[in-house]
This record gives sequence, C-alpha cells and structure tokens, in this order.
Amino acid sequence: MSTTATRPSAPTPAPARDLTGKTLPRLAPVYSAVAAVVAAVVLNLTTGVQGVAGTVVVAVLLFVVGQTGWSFAVEGKRHAVDRLATTLIYATFVAAFAALVAILTVTIIKGLAALDLSFMTDTMRNVSPRREGGGIAHALVGTLEQVLIAAIIAVPIGILTAVYLVEYAAANRLSKAISFFVDVMTGIPSIIAGLFIYTFWVLTLGFERSGFAASLALTILMIPTVVRTTEEMLRIVPNDLREASLALGIPKWKTIIKIVIPTALGGIITGVMLAVARVAGETAPLLLTTFLSQSMNWNPFAGPQASLPTFVWDQIASGTNASLDRAWAGALVLILLVMILYLGARIVARLFAPKTS
Repeated sequence: MSTTATRPSAPTPAPARDLTGKTLPRLAPVYSAVAAVVAAVVLNLTTGVQGVAGTVVVAVLLFVVGQTGWSFAVEGKRHAVDRLATTLIYATFVAAFAALVAILTVTIIKGLAALDLSFMTDTMRNVSPRREGGGIAHALVGTLEQVLIAAIIAVPIGILTAVYLVEYAAANRLSKAISFFVDVMTGIPSIIAGLFIYTFWVLTLGFERSGFAASLALTILMIPTVVRTTEEMLRIVPNDLREASLALGIPKWKTIIKIVIPTALGGIITGVMLAVARVAGETAPLLLTTFLSQSMNWNPFAGPQASLPTFVWDQIASGTNASLDRAWAGALVLILLVMILYLGARIVARLFAPKTS
C-alpha cells in the first residue's frame, strides 16, 4: 500500500506594514503661527492681556502649545517632542537676536541725536547737567589708557599661563590649582575686583585713586577670559604639527612660538577681544578705583580719570534731557570703540597668520 507524501503549504505572507506615518503639512508652522497671532490679538482685545510684549509672549506660548498638540495628534509622541525641541531652540535664538537688534537700534537712534564733532573733542568741564554741549574727550582718553594698560598686563600673563597648562603642565597639583583659581576668577563679580584693588592699592599701600588703579581692577577681570580662550585654542592645534617640528630637531619652546601660537593666533586674538569687550564697559570697579572726573587727565598714574562707562553712569544719574542725550551718545561711542578694536585685531590676526597654500 503506497502512501503519498504531502508537502506543507507555504505560510501566507504577512501584509506589508506601512512604514511612512502621517506627517503635518509643510506649512504647518506657518498655519500654527497665524492661528497663534490671531488668538493672541483676540485675547488682547477681550481680556487683560495688554501691550505689545504681552501679546507677543501669549502668541509664542500659543504657537508652541498648538503646534506640539497638533503634531502629537497626527504624528505621534516622538515627532511631537522633536518639533517642540526644535521650536524652543529657534525661539531662544530669535529672542536673543531680537534683544540684540533692539538694543543696537535704540542706542544708534538716540545716540546719533547728540553725536557730533564737538561731542568727541570737548570735555564736561564747567558744563552744567542741564545745559547742552559738553563732550567725552576726557572719558574716551581715560578708557583707551585704562584698557590698554590692563591689556598690556593681562594678555601676556593669560597667554603664558595657558601655554604652561597646555604644553608643559602635567596633571600635577600646581596645574589643578591654577585651573581651579582661573575658574573661580571667571565668575567673580566685577565690584569685588574693584573692592580688592581699592583696599590693597589705595587703603593699604596708600596710592591715590587713578586710572592705573582702575587698570589693575580690569586686569583681574581680563586674565581668566584670556587664559580660558587661549587654552582652548591651543588644545585644538593638531599634535602632528608639534611632532613634525620636534622631529626636525626644533626645540619645544621654538615650536610653541613659531608653530603652535601662530596656528591658534586667530582664536587667541578673538579671546583677547572678548576680554577687552568685557572690561571696556565695566562701571563698578572704576567707581571704586578712579571715580569721576569732568576734566582731561592724560596721566593715568595721578588723580581721578574719567572713562566712558563712568561718564554714561554720571549722565544717567543727572536725569536731565541733555544729560540723557549725552549718555546715549556715550554708549554709542563705547560700542563703536569696541567694534573698531575688534576689527583692528582681526586684521592683525589675518596679517600675521601662517600662510596656507
């Protein structure tokens, strides 16, 4: 009796799964933004939401909540969280950029009203706060001298410290202590630096308040910024450049001077200018170390010396229309001064940077 073998039937293939999920339209952010603005305007007209700032804040919140909820309902949790994170990143950038543009716009518009040639060449000597006229020549000279002296002291110290930490220091106690104190100095309030110099230089050693005392306070604020930025720039220089130079028999100190530092020069100068920009607008340490002066003082080592930050502070404290105009003009000059110094530093960095083929 013969039996016939039966083959097992092939399994039925599973239905193909659709890997493409539902997505929002390409213009979904635009639709959400329009709906949020309309809803915010309606709330402004019918509720207690008032003012442009309040309406904008409500519109942003409605946009974030509306788009995230729409995405959660259509695309799912993962896409909704992704859209929320992306929206928050763009929103923080726009908020910071808008604040910067607003500050610059207001300063330029109000500063140009009182900015002229006489404002740049005159001083405030014998000029009443209520009277038109006067200028910032004495404050401009003071700021240039004080920042220059501070840079002459702080930049070599900061760069040499960074070179030691990156090129020479092992993980020893000295390098750890230096890094720790640099981190502490980075977050020190500016008024503490001014108070220290005032206590040590003026009260203890008996020197008078002067532009040099102000420069010492600014030096304390500049050093940690220069150290940290220079240290990071030196660390990103490829070790292959160091090894190639050492393999040719060039001493280490000459390798650092001729190869490492020129390669990182652009970043180092940027860090120096960040430090200059930070201290150029400091007011608190200057009020303790040099205070105010309405006359020209070319000697930073003798007597009080004016500066642009203290000039602006003094004019705002006066509170008159003329003094407020001078304050805005002084703030504009300070911004232009920092920008000119930065552009000059970038040009120098480009001229002395190593040539690449």
